[in-house]
Amino acid sequence: MTSHSFMDLALAQARAAEAAGEVPIGCVVVRDGEVVAEGQNRTITDHDPTAHAEIVALRAAGARLGSERLTGCDVYVTLEPCTMCAGAISFARIRRLYYGAADPKGGAVESGVRFFASPTCHHAPEVYPGLGETDSGALLKEFFRARR
Repeated sequence: MTSHSFMDLALAQARAAEAAGEVPIGCVVVRDGEVVAEGQNRTITDHDPTAHAEIVALRAAGARLGSERLTGCDVYVTLEPCTMCAGAISFARIRRLYYGAADPKGGAVESGVRFFASPTCHHAPEVYPGLGETDSGALLKEFFRARR
């Protein structure tokens, strides 16, 4: 599969989150070209403020691989990760991060605190922003437009 195909899977997770009444954000963890885990926002469903798509996917990947270190894994997520998720990505030792839409209000990769550039960040993945940006951004804009 290609990077775009993995982002398509993340977008499918985002659409499933939206169908469940959640903010439409999806995430896929990949290692050696194989999907290890998928996740979608579940904060409302699980009554858990930490159940962001990235956290859900990282937890599932750790359980499947039997390790808290996801060395060699790549993360594809539809929205720029927040500070909490960037921290989790760092602690998991993710190799590459691909994200769709930038999040000027809540993002922490190339927006806001720029977590991976912080001197207190122990591991920074390679970052590839803008993959699937148009589809990711449109999904989020339509979701919030419908609620206003």
